[in-house]
Amino acid sequence: MKLVLATLALSMAAAPAMAATGPFFSLGNTDFVVLLAFLLFVGVLLYFRVPREVGKLLDKRADGIRAELDDARGLREEAQSLLASFERKQKDVQTQADRIVSNARDEANRSAEQAKVDIAKSIQRRLTAAEEQIQSAQDKAVRQVHDEAVTVAVAAARQVITDQMTAQRADKMIDESIQTVGAKLH
Repeated sequence: MKLVLATLALSMAAAPAMAATGPFFSLGNTDFVVLLAFLLFVGVLLYFRVPREVGKLLDKRADGIRAELDDARGLREEAQSLLASFERKQKDVQTQADRIVSNARDEANRSAEQAKVDIAKSIQRRLTAAEEQIQSAQDKAVRQVHDEAVTVAVAAARQVITDQMTAQRADKMIDESIQTVGAKLH
């Protein structure tokens, strides 16, 4: 009702309404006819309770928006908790990755040290084997030189004996050898 009175007061105070000629409250005045039509329109709206229905629709819409905002807040809180969970998991994974890298680095260092020890042992074994081969070759060479010296000495002794041996002396040595063998066998 206040809306109707406010509208009426404004329409009467309007400058175009004062510009019309003749009495204001006559059907010949278009401003008065428009005012009456407007008031009739507002009356029909009020009779059919359109403002109340519009208010209900607006309240319903506001409740829907409020519910959507509550849902959005809930989703936002859920998203924040998921984000925090993922950040914790990411930190855990990063920590685990750092630990794996550290362990791998330590294992690589241990493997390198073990490889150095193994190489040193392998080199030592090879040096020992080489020294043994050298010693064996040296012993073999000494044996060969010794054998060669014996062969040369035997050949030289044979030559000396052959040069100094006569047929009589050879017969005498053979007879003595036969007697020695015969005495030892019997």
